[in-house]
Amino acid sequence: MAATAEREAPATRPGPPRWSPVELLPPAVLALLCAVLLAPGHGLWFDEAFTSEVARRPLAEILRAVATGEGVTSYLADVPPSYNAPYYLVVHAWMALPGVGGDTSLRVLSVLATAGGLALVTRAVTRLAGRAAGVLAGVVPATAPLLLEQAVEARSYGLVVLATGAALLGLVRWLQDGRGLLLFGLAGAGTGLAHWYAVTVLAAFVVAALLLRGRGAVRVAVVGGLAALPAAGLVGVNLLNGTGARNAEHLRDTGGTLADLAVEAWAGGRTPLLYLTVGLAVVGAVRGAGARVVGACWVLVPLLLLLAAELVRPVYHPRYLLAGLVGLGVLAAVGVTALPRGARSATAAALVGLSLVASAPLAVREPRERSDDVVALLLREQRPGEPVVAADQRSAMGLDHFVRTLGPRLRADVVLPPDDAPADADRVWLVRRLVDGEPVPTDDDAVLTEAGLSLTAEYAFPASKTDLVLQLWTR
Repeated sequence: MAATAEREAPATRPGPPRWSPVELLPPAVLALLCAVLLAPGHGLWFDEAFTSEVARRPLAEILRAVATGEGVTSYLADVPPSYNAPYYLVVHAWMALPGVGGDTSLRVLSVLATAGGLALVTRAVTRLAGRAAGVLAGVVPATAPLLLEQAVEARSYGLVVLATGAALLGLVRWLQDGRGLLLFGLAGAGTGLAHWYAVTVLAAFVVAALLLRGRGAVRVAVVGGLAALPAAGLVGVNLLNGTGARNAEHLRDTGGTLADLAVEAWAGGRTPLLYLTVGLAVVGAVRGAGARVVGACWVLVPLLLLLAAELVRPVYHPRYLLAGLVGLGVLAAVGVTALPRGARSATAAALVGLSLVASAPLAVREPRERSDDVVALLLREQRPGEPVVAADQRSAMGLDHFVRTLGPRLRADVVLPPDDAPADADRVWLVRRLVDGEPVPTDDDAVLTEAGLSLTAEYAFPASKTDLVLQLWTR
């Protein structure tokens, strides 16, 4: 009778592993590495300064600029904050907090969002495949050069990682106990609002649910479809206000090699890391317990969707694919735990070690732009009453921002586009951008020359993204 009763008793499924403090290792690793990368204290570059200058505006002004497609400054009248508008609203709220609002705090927001996203990824994979797989699935992306580079910049990619991790956890909770659809829907909407391309990861999670649950995943598909609507609405706003094709010049046609270039970007161009990551991802997709389907969809669906989109127009930029490439790191981590037990520790150490080697150059990288150094020199050399002229948009952005934050005394003498250099001054400071070693042409040259001034001193500020030069013109 006892044996019969035992056979008839319903089997009990073990619940997911309880949360453990060891799951904080990935965000801790990320925070430590980001602290190292932020230690040099490089000033904000154009995109980051744009974030600061938009987010500090009144909310009504930001919303008006988004809706109309107009810029928030005279020199960026044709550069509206319509792209990544939700991110600017989040930063606006962040800057309203007491004690927050400086340049470093903008980057800290990105670090915190990325760390939170990796904590959620760690928890989700732990529930699917066990704690060892979960922790490694967080540590591998935390050491990846592409993610680290974006995690320390005042842009929206930290929010992308946060929303992606939350959507994954919502999906996993639904797969395991039928709950989590609300989290999946809200976070899924957040992925597309943080960056349009991240909607492809939302689609990947829906495909995974359908493969795992078939008709039972119809609700997930419906919620995923609804979650994509805010991003579609944002795209519609940009089409209506005439900014839908902005930044297209940054995208490239890969000729069908998008997947290759994406993986290379994730590995920081390091061939050993590339081969190891892809090999382990294949192992994870074939043999990874618990997370095999979710991980494979996370990697393949975004790449296939973007390859299809490339048939219509160029779509590739490495950082735009970040949300999908995090899945590559996760799948590689799952692949490690699918190896024979004796090979796991050494392989995990090799994967993380090679990632750290690939990321090491970031610690000694040059500043992307040195507008802060330009303003520091002006504070030493410029005499009150001498005009300080920005010759182009990039120069104007940096000058405007750092005069506000570092040198308010210069404000009365600053001349920003579309205004030209004044012709009646005896000494004029001209800030301009260099392209291929030559100053970008500007009307200011002719104005100053016709007024009888000539170039008498020049100070170069080379950087990895934007080269600037400060010129002194005297009569």
